Amino acid sequence: MGARPRIIDRLPYGSGSGLLGLAGAVVLSLAAAGLRHALDDQFPPGFPYITFFPAVILSSFLFGAGAGALAGLLCGLLAWYYFIPPFQSFALEGGTWIALLFYAAAAGLDVLLILWLQRANRRLRAERERNQALAARSDLLFRELQHRVANNLQMVGAVLHHHERDVTDPVARAALSEAGNKLELIGRIQRQLYGSDGSPVALDGFLAQLVDDVMAAGGRPGIRHTLRVASGIVLAPEVAIPPALILAEGIANAVEHGFAGRTSGCVAVTVTREAGAIAVVVADDGEGVPPDFALDAASSLGLRVSRTLARQIGGTLTLSDRPSGTALRLVMPDRAGGALS
Repeated sequence: MGARPRIIDRLPYGSGSGLLGLAGAVVLSLAAAGLRHALDDQFPPGFPYITFFPAVILSSFLFGAGAGALAGLLCGLLAWYYFIPPFQSFALEGGTWIALLFYAAAAGLDVLLILWLQRANRRLRAERERNQALAARSDLLFRELQHRVANNLQMVGAVLHHHERDVTDPVARAALSEAGNKLELIGRIQRQLYGSDGSPVALDGFLAQLVDDVMAAGGRPGIRHTLRVASGIVLAPEVAIPPALILAEGIANAVEHGFAGRTSGCVAVTVTREAGAIAVVVADDGEGVPPDFALDAASSLGLRVSRTLARQIGGTLTLSDRPSGTALRLVMPDRAGGALS
């Protein structure tokens, strides 16, 4: 919308019947006559109009049809008077009138063609401006929609947290708390993830903000985190949401369970590209999982949602012990759901 207009969009300058257009037509016609006179010895007989047609075309193109018509008249008279025998007269001898008729037809056709092109260009410019206005409106509506969706999700999460205070059953309280946290997280992701044009999202910048938000929400300032994302990995917004939620769940679990009773530790997040796949790993140096823990049998709402999301994108989700701590690993097809490279 703010781009400078192209030169062709500004044409014709002034009005074809205005002072600028008339002056331009006279100047170009006289220049054509002077050029024709200067090159008279270079041209064989029978080319009286050779420098005048460009003057007619330029006058029409630059100043409009009125200026083009005036240039056509002036150029015709100048060519007739100075360069068609008998010279310096307006006598009609031999085939002079036929030559003048052909000149008039050719010059008139030039003016009409340029007039038609300029009208088509004005219609195209008006249509382009309408399209730009519609695009701006669509952009505004899209942003407003995304803003409202994110607000509504976070509001529902806040309502769940409010009702959590009225529930005495610890299991129910935990479920409400977890559900509220997930909705608020989805709301934050919604704000960050969707651009106005639905363009693919570069994971390095997006995940940096997401990881910072989730770590801050954990309220454990002594827990450090690192992030390493392979460059060049981009995903369509709707494809990036599942791995983002799974990653957030992995970080939250690491902070809450991996470092229970501890004030320090490190959560390492890595995103790499493997053979035909993208691997997202959340590793911690915490206590690890119990020996009898099975991811497929986990009752945690977050882990159940994570398993479902992994299946939706055709990926696999595993949780395993490390020499020190735990690693949650999501492997998703590089092209599944619109991954781009």
